[in-house]
Amino acid sequence: MTQNLPALVLGAVAVALAIALGWFARTFLWRRGLDRKQRFFGLPQHSECLMVVNRDAATAEWSVIRNDVFALLELSAVVKECGANADVISHDMAQQGFGERTEFCIGGPVSNRRMAAHLQSLLPGVRIDTETGNSPDRGAFTIGGERHLLEPGVREHVLLARLTAGQGDTARPVFLVCGQRSVTHQAAARHLARHHDQLTRKYGANGNFCVLLRVVNSQAYGADVVELVADVTRAATAPPPTSSADPDAGGRRGGHRAKS
Repeated sequence: MTQNLPALVLGAVAVALAIALGWFARTFLWRRGLDRKQRFFGLPQHSECLMVVNRDAATAEWSVIRNDVFALLELSAVVKECGANADVISHDMAQQGFGERTEFCIGGPVSNRRMAAHLQSLLPGVRIDTETGNSPDRGAFTIGGERHLLEPGVREHVLLARLTAGQGDTARPVFLVCGQRSVTHQAAARHLARHHDQLTRKYGANGNFCVLLRVVNSQAYGADVVELVADVTRAATAPPPTSSADPDAGGRRGGHRAKS
């Protein structure tokens, strides 16, 4: 027994070192992943962020549409993981600039005035047709000359963007979730929460981007089936082309047209 004691001690020490190294490695990787997530979302520990949502037009008092609530829950989980705090306000109460704290803005330009302002200043190349009634163009997105129609319950589009308005790497980002229907907001928020690592690898922790997503067959699958249509960053952030012969042609049919 005495002869085996040194071997037993060495074995115990080796096991302890392996456990310690494993713990330190796991902690290091977790810490690095958290730092990367905090930089991407602009949410360092104990920081503040803003969540801007539209009002539900069907009620007299301030309330949020069901799918937009689910979108807020998806984003709230991200904020909590980053160790930050969120302030949820209505779109007509948000009267401040951007860059000082991270903002998540959810909704279309008709029901969310804050979103309409962001589209005009940050995504001038995006046009959203706000025609009401039964027009086939209602809710259509036009980006870079390509038109993306709304087919309720079948194919519905949503823009997901991270933007800093050219204010540098120290500016806190604005995340835009602008969809043709509220179910697309939940889908885009979930996509952002689940795929931020891939977005970070592609665009960088401080990179700007705007992608167009498509929600497929929401009447059967809800917000679960999402396709990436295209990266529209260049077309969406560029000023729209103007025609000297008919400068108002692009803004007809009641559509939202951002000015350069």
